[in-house]
Amino acid sequence: MIWNKKIECISRLEMRALQGEKLKELVNHVYNNVTFYRNRMDEMGVKPADIQSIDDIVKLPFTYKTDLRDHYPFGLFAVPMKEIVRVHASSGTTGKPTTVGYTIKDIENWREVLARCLAMAGISSDDIMQVSYGYGLFTGGLGVHYGAETVGCSVIPISGGNTRRQLQLMADFGSTILACTPSYALHLADALAENGYTLADMKLKIGIFGAEPWTENMRLELEKKWGIKAFDIYGLSEIMGPGVANDCEYHAGLHVHEDHFYPEIVDPITKKPLNVGEEGELVFTTLTKEGIPLLRYNTRDLSTLNYEKCSCGRTSVRMKKITGRSDDMLIIRGVNLFPSQIEHVLLEMGETSAHYMLYVDKVNNLDTLELQVELDEAKMVDTIRDLQNLSKKIEHALNSALGLSVKVTLVEPKTIARSEGKAVRVIDKRKLA
Repeated sequence: MIWNKKIECISRLEMRALQGEKLKELVNHVYNNVTFYRNRMDEMGVKPADIQSIDDIVKLPFTYKTDLRDHYPFGLFAVPMKEIVRVHASSGTTGKPTTVGYTIKDIENWREVLARCLAMAGISSDDIMQVSYGYGLFTGGLGVHYGAETVGCSVIPISGGNTRRQLQLMADFGSTILACTPSYALHLADALAENGYTLADMKLKIGIFGAEPWTENMRLELEKKWGIKAFDIYGLSEIMGPGVANDCEYHAGLHVHEDHFYPEIVDPITKKPLNVGEEGELVFTTLTKEGIPLLRYNTRDLSTLNYEKCSCGRTSVRMKKITGRSDDMLIIRGVNLFPSQIEHVLLEMGETSAHYMLYVDKVNNLDTLELQVELDEAKMVDTIRDLQNLSKKIEHALNSALGLSVKVTLVEPKTIARSEGKAVRVIDKRKLA
């Protein structure tokens, strides 16, 4: 099923021409309506007339999360508040929240790109979708909800939390689609038996998982545990919310809806554009956003871009699955490490559960790294020697994969805190000291 064949299968030349026209309109819009961008462009000696094609995007300034926080709450809005029909915001757990506003047209575009994502995953009006993303200021719940209604799904807006009720309604209502974070989907799967359910009680066939980095091995694990097809949906509040990109049945990268969101990859240090296929920070320009349009917003997410036509027939650019952020990278004794690398090794070994926590500390001026990982209830070992051997085996695998020694501590099942939203995988005590 293709939701919008005209756009999703457009030629590369036609897409670039379309993007160029939209970029010109966007730059005029922000220059004339957002003081921040007008001042930034004037400082760079750039005027709207200098932007004639999508190639000219490199002349424009970058935008960062700090810019949104510095102009909290509505300083980057490009229309009067009377034209804003919805406001969302980040949690603000690390400072002031980032606030975003939507016009009626923005909401319509959001529904459209979400509908493309869900149709890409094979979802239709025959489905019942259980939306277990959080509702409220977080964009996840309402974003997916509106897209699901647009494709005609019956929507269960249960939001996050209350695992027992999640499973009860999933069984009683016959949910065929589950939308939530991958870590919460894993938690729900692990909670089936203890709540008196089996897979035979469920009708799930598809999972729409996002809002946190997760590996390909995690996708395979979720598909095995639930007996479903799992799809990765990508988005962030500053750009739109969920629906910026989604993978198709070939899982060969996430298709970006680039008629609305223009992607670039830049070097994390120099911020210079990288060549196609090189990994760097993912940058988006919101080509059609009215409420709070952003020029070259640096997501800090690490990815690559692939412009080759996909086997599904879509020509839209594909971004590599996000497995980390440049500002989430840990440096342990000079070695760069992302939590997703740990997850990949654990799931590839398959001898523990997928629930883990990393503890980083500094002892005698030397960085230390401890991995606590839960034992798998179905594969419990019998003796202390068995535990020691399994710990050593994991330590060896991690050392081989990472070039880094890691202390592995095996803990009892269900002792690591579960998340109903975005999973917390790292506690860096060096930052707390």
